[in-house]
Amino acid sequence: MESLESVLAKFSEYAWGAPLLILLLGGGLFFMIYSRFLPFRYFRHSLNVLRGKYDDPNDPGDISHFEALSSALAATVGMGNIGGVAVAITMGGPGALFWMWVSAFVGMATKFFTCTLAIMYRGKDSAGHVQGGPMYVIEEGLGKKWKPMAVIFSLAGLFGPLPVFQANQLTQIFRDVVLIPNGIIEEETFLVNLVSGLVITAIVSVVIFGGIKRIAKVASKMVPSMVLVYVISVVYIVLVDYKNIPECFYLIFHDAFTGEAVLGGAVGSVIVIGARRAAFSNEAGIGTAPMAHGAAKTKEPIREGLVAMLGPAIDTLVVCTMTALAILITNVWRTTDADGVTLTVRAFNSAIPYNLGGYLLVISVLTFSFSSLFTLSYYGTKCFSYLVGAQKSHYFNYFYVFSIILGSVASISAVINLVDGMYAMMAFPNMIAALLLAPKVKAAAKDYFSRMEARQEKKVTN
Repeated sequence: MESLESVLAKFSEYAWGAPLLILLLGGGLFFMIYSRFLPFRYFRHSLNVLRGKYDDPNDPGDISHFEALSSALAATVGMGNIGGVAVAITMGGPGALFWMWVSAFVGMATKFFTCTLAIMYRGKDSAGHVQGGPMYVIEEGLGKKWKPMAVIFSLAGLFGPLPVFQANQLTQIFRDVVLIPNGIIEEETFLVNLVSGLVITAIVSVVIFGGIKRIAKVASKMVPSMVLVYVISVVYIVLVDYKNIPECFYLIFHDAFTGEAVLGGAVGSVIVIGARRAAFSNEAGIGTAPMAHGAAKTKEPIREGLVAMLGPAIDTLVVCTMTALAILITNVWRTTDADGVTLTVRAFNSAIPYNLGGYLLVISVLTFSFSSLFTLSYYGTKCFSYLVGAQKSHYFNYFYVFSIILGSVASISAVINLVDGMYAMMAFPNMIAALLLAPKVKAAAKDYFSRMEARQEKKVTN
């Protein structure tokens, strides 16, 4: 096991080198400047699209704009926002959050481009059903000669979205907050983790074998409530120690450019940690979200791009910031050697009396984790379908639920490095295709907004 962990650590370290950081952060900055901040200027319009103002049930696709965003958020607003942020602060200090913000901000532009392309270049699977995602964007948008790049994305997509991190952290918090404190078990054992994994597997199987429509309906009901409960809990924690808020933000900005919390004061390490955790949190540039948004019912690619743009704002700029403030304001990152979701538990318990914080976090984590577990299966299924055919796509779900058990009994470092490495392998083909096809998105945006403004002028004239 130690040898495997070492291999995965090296793989992740090399995958997340300078080329990928330049591609993700530099690519996102390029999209933002190239479009002249266009998606941000139509933020209000994106909200109107999201609330269904332009929905047409006869448009091609499987799910509504709201369900598409909920499905994408269900995968991103999950353990990456609770356990992932805690990991970022443990490894990179408060400054890692600043670079998560930077990644999220440019990630909004990235998602606008990549998810617009997911609608523009939808393809058909072997069963003749319309599908969207980077593999279809590459093949339909760049041509058949680029198919090897689509295959690379799909192969990595079989492993990157696996639920190993979610299962690992869900098992950890249930064990540390419910089982051990209540005397049900005395300590962590392989058998306890295995049983937890089997229970999680049973619950997830009921939903994921129903396909994207069932996943989207469950996700659209879970996402709003799970964000609300979590945000209210963190707002309480912040208000209790509101006098420490300025110091927290000082730490975030100061450490981002000094790296004092990292061994050797390496600012570059802080940037890498922040970018990696942001990628795991909001997945901008990785290529998973376009697979969810590619299933939206619409004939207007730009609309889906605008809706997708909201993802990083909700996910990283709001939810991740809330988690970080809870950890920093309670100072638990300095007073305990806990990592992952256990660190967030310590923060909640230290601020909310009678250990209610831990139980509130368990409720949030249960919702966050299961929503992620439901949606991530869809991504792997689409990649598997692209590789072997739609008729055999359901076989992937058996591999998927088996990985839940593996994640429950594996170490946190092993599962993080596996997911990070595979996400890197997905990001390269996705971002390369998006950059090459960026002029197509810009032209489509110009056409869409000119038509929209013409309709508005016509209404005013009439």
